Amino acid sequence: MWHYAKPIVVVSECLGFSPCRYNGDQLNDEVVHKLAPFVQFIPICPEMRIGLGTPRETIRLVKEDEHVRLVQPSTEMDITEQMNEFSVSFLKQLLEVDGFILKSRSPSCGIKDVKIYSSKKKGPALGKGTGMFAEHVLRMFAHKAVEEEGRLTNFVIREHFLTKLFTLALFREVKQTNSHHRLVEFHAEHKYLFMAYHQQKLKQLGNIVANRVRLPIEEVFLRYEQTLYELSARRSRRNSNINVCQHMIGYFKHELSGEEKRYVHELLEKYRAGKLPLSSVTAVIRSWAIRYQNEYLLKQRYFQPYPEPLLDVTDSGKGRDY
Repeated sequence: MWHYAKPIVVVSECLGFSPCRYNGDQLNDEVVHKLAPFVQFIPICPEMRIGLGTPRETIRLVKEDEHVRLVQPSTEMDITEQMNEFSVSFLKQLLEVDGFILKSRSPSCGIKDVKIYSSKKKGPALGKGTGMFAEHVLRMFAHKAVEEEGRLTNFVIREHFLTKLFTLALFREVKQTNSHHRLVEFHAEHKYLFMAYHQQKLKQLGNIVANRVRLPIEEVFLRYEQTLYELSARRSRRNSNINVCQHMIGYFKHELSGEEKRYVHELLEKYRAGKLPLSSVTAVIRSWAIRYQNEYLLKQRYFQPYPEPLLDVTDSGKGRDY
């Protein structure tokens, strides 16, 4: 029923594309594997691209004089400049990109929990930070969908990442048409999804689309895009999702029996308590939209913001929050 644009995703090459890890291994990541038919991947191994072979001696982040350097202890080689130069050069030439999936804990690609040491010699880590390539990604593309493969085993993180990724990709496609009509359609289809993310930003987006001051269409798209980035900066919250569901249930207040109303509100309370996934509630509401032929609700991407084969409620167990 829904058309999904094909997101462009930069991905760490070791995640199923090439045996380029420091030890010559290749990882087979389930999320990356499932995404493959639905996205355009751009595999990249920053360490290989700056001339380090595979297998190779390990590299690490070392803090010296308040500055973090990227070094290879066994050779005492400092590769900070090479990595910085490559990162900036590679990222600047990306004409279009919707997201990144990077290797966790990597001194080049890790977004969080990358160990930082006090010296090139063996010893405990001083703390944790961000890999050098990933740091440039976050500096230049923090507004895009950016995650580590390890964190994507968490249901909530994965749900937000996929929702943001496919929403931004579709907006990119709509923006290329330069059509106000297509933008109006995009906004209408995402009304309840955006309401779940940020009601105030939803209102701002509505005002931008209305274009009462008759701005050039290029400026309208530019303002809409910036506000969309702000709206999608954090995931939707449980109470916001409940509010959205209640709004949609309101469309059927005259059609539903008292028993049906009680049932769906029981589902909402179980979702509120973390005992059911949101999909258990939205599936019921969508069935009513089909039953009563509510075309407006049936067009809402809130029900399925990304392709159905990617829906997976399994979780790593770390920070589970339906």
